[in-house]
Amino acid sequence: MLKRQSPGAPEHSRDPAAHGAALPMSHNDSRSFFNLSQLVLSAGQIKPSPALKHSKVTYFEVEIVDVQSKKQICIVDKVPPASTVLDVKHKFHKACPQWYPSRVGLQLERNGPFLKDSISIQSLAVSSIITLYFTDLGQQVGWTTFFLTEYTGPLLIYLLFYIRLSTIYDQVESGKSFRHPVVHLACFCHCLHYIRHLLETLFVHKFSEGHTPLKNMIKGCAFYWGFTSWIAYYINHPRYTPPSFGHKQVSYAALAFLMCEAGNHFINVALAHQTNSGNRTCFPSPTYNPFTWLFLLVSCPNYTYEAGSWISFTVMTQTLPVGIFAFLMVIQMSLWAQKKHKLYLKRFYPEVRRKAAMIPIIF
Repeated sequence: MLKRQSPGAPEHSRDPAAHGAALPMSHNDSRSFFNLSQLVLSAGQIKPSPALKHSKVTYFEVEIVDVQSKKQICIVDKVPPASTVLDVKHKFHKACPQWYPSRVGLQLERNGPFLKDSISIQSLAVSSIITLYFTDLGQQVGWTTFFLTEYTGPLLIYLLFYIRLSTIYDQVESGKSFRHPVVHLACFCHCLHYIRHLLETLFVHKFSEGHTPLKNMIKGCAFYWGFTSWIAYYINHPRYTPPSFGHKQVSYAALAFLMCEAGNHFINVALAHQTNSGNRTCFPSPTYNPFTWLFLLVSCPNYTYEAGSWISFTVMTQTLPVGIFAFLMVIQMSLWAQKKHKLYLKRFYPEVRRKAAMIPIIF
């Protein structure tokens, strides 16, 4: 039974809130509060502003020290791990503008080899601070400039002697003397040789590292230009005497010269093709071109053909200056071939071990 409330009770006595008491929450009120909470949660929680994350990239400090005085030149800071030695050289150049990158030589040890530009800094790091020793390599020139200068000189110098300038030969004696056909043939072969070198420098060869000391170019030019002047003076002299065995000696020697020039060109093209294609995992193999078959016997056939060209030119002209020049060239190219052959043995041992360096049969 429900107990009836007395009608005499005052109205405010039924309202507990009027006396400051807490209101009991009804079922509908709690459901409304729950829905409101769900609405707030669905709109997204109020998150505090995220704290800045610290970068985990480790930067290196490269200390540049003079190799002779052992004094610190500068410190290149904030060097990323992916940077290379060339990047450090550029930053060093910004700190010290007088040392441009191609002139800077950096070593990990005082007596160690110069570091290549492509080496990554991370591979050199033992700690966050890397010490590199600086050497001034002197005035530098590009390899393309080096070879163009070295080969253009002999081409022009020989032509000056060929036209018999009055400042070089006696004009009266030059006008009376008869030029043997070998003189014209020698001029053609000599020009062909250096024109081939110039064209291959521009369109075939790909040079690495990009620079060489200026003093090397001066020495190379002095050697080639000086010998060219001596050779051209004798061959184009009005009193020049033709080879002892006459036409046969000249013809066979000229044919051998042209074959060596062609072989040298095709070998250089084959080597350049291997570099451009990126296939450096195997030694260059002979192709259908017979001039490349020399790869079966020697590891540096381009030097073999170069030596053959100058030996043939010596036989064709039969002059002492050419013979001395050819002898020195064979010695120099033999040294280059031996050095390159050792590198080939490390990279392509099974394929190169039975080959000679430059001259077939001679190991």
